Amino acid sequence: MLAGLMILSAGLLFGLTGALQYIVPGFLKQFLSFEKIRPLHVSAILFWIITGSSGAVFSYLQQSTGKKIYSVLLARIQFYIFSVSIVLIVISYCAGIFGGREYWEFPPVLGLPIAIAWLLFLYNYLRSVPGFKNQPVYVWMWLTGIVFFLFTFLESYLWIFPYFRNNIVNDMTIQWKSYGSMVGSWNMLIYGSSIFLMEKIRGTPSYSRTRLAFLMYFLGLFNLMFNWGHHIYTLPTHSYIKHVSYIVSMTELLIFGKIIYQWKSSLDIAKKYGHYAAYSLLLAADAWVFLTLALSILLSVPAINVYTHGTHFTVAHAMGATIGINSLLLLAFASDILIQAPQQPATANKKFKISLWTVNIALFVFWISLIAAGIQKAQWQMSTEKIPFSVMMLEQRPFFIIFFIAGLVLTIGLLLIIYPLIKNWFITDQKTNIQALL
Repeated sequence: MLAGLMILSAGLLFGLTGALQYIVPGFLKQFLSFEKIRPLHVSAILFWIITGSSGAVFSYLQQSTGKKIYSVLLARIQFYIFSVSIVLIVISYCAGIFGGREYWEFPPVLGLPIAIAWLLFLYNYLRSVPGFKNQPVYVWMWLTGIVFFLFTFLESYLWIFPYFRNNIVNDMTIQWKSYGSMVGSWNMLIYGSSIFLMEKIRGTPSYSRTRLAFLMYFLGLFNLMFNWGHHIYTLPTHSYIKHVSYIVSMTELLIFGKIIYQWKSSLDIAKKYGHYAAYSLLLAADAWVFLTLALSILLSVPAINVYTHGTHFTVAHAMGATIGINSLLLLAFASDILIQAPQQPATANKKFKISLWTVNIALFVFWISLIAAGIQKAQWQMSTEKIPFSVMMLEQRPFFIIFFIAGLVLTIGLLLIIYPLIKNWFITDQKTNIQALL
């Protein structure tokens, strides 16, 4: 979890640099040009999600079972493999050595240790769960997330084989399908951890065994398998895939938002304040669930998707989901795991309130500016006037300036949340914690 927070901090700074390069062309071009900054930012955020989710699953699994995980050694090996891989990936990006695609633009050989580390994670998890009969829903969600991430990660590398690579439609279909389902796999890890944390705050294990919770799980699984079709609306592939994906789109977020809403209304004030930071972050994520849901429904409509595909409109959706939902939920887990003592609703939380409000307001402005830029680009790419790309980019400059300023404020707000978590963990029991790391 600590490694994830540090990776997130780096990813925010990479993203901010990339945003500045939109309005100051050539900024740091000699050292970190945009083709290097973009994969540095994207990969850092993905590794934040992967490492943060792994930390949450390991921590909450032990709290759920009341026992230690099967092998701390295997968990450490997994962590070390991730760490070395991330360092090598950063070096390769900075040196301009690529070879991969989209999320994983590093040389494909570096994907091998990541897959091995994830196999260790799966084995450790299976051995740590005493049995799957009568288990709460989050245990099944964690298992599903781990298995499907491994499957989709390997699937995203099918392009290295000529059989898949030589047919452009099949190649792009598999590539976009794997990324769409991959998002669903880590959502399983994050949403499962969210349900555990909600029950922990409430003090009673009631939600994770309800029909609604398992309905959300099965809809989430269905969503993971089939809702990725909106990524390939523009490809000449089978129409039934697109029809199915249109029907199932975003049902997972809808049910999840309902669960949080019902859980929120059942809490008393004391319990909320006993886990103030985690509770507040969960509520903030809840708001972004509905904002992202609204945008996702628009993106899943083919007549709209054909305009927005490949524009900043899609980026706005990704940012809302990655920052507004995934990152805020992961920060809620970090607040719960790294701050053991109950928090009081006094001045100690005043700075946190300001930081969280700053994050949400800045993210909303950031999100709106991307949507506006996306709409303008959609009009340009469907226009018959043949306006040059450079002219269109100059017209979007005001949106990029707002985008950068909002991103700067957002980064500051998130760092003000991250720093106290890392600092508190080291100060609380420095000697014990350092020994645990080693």
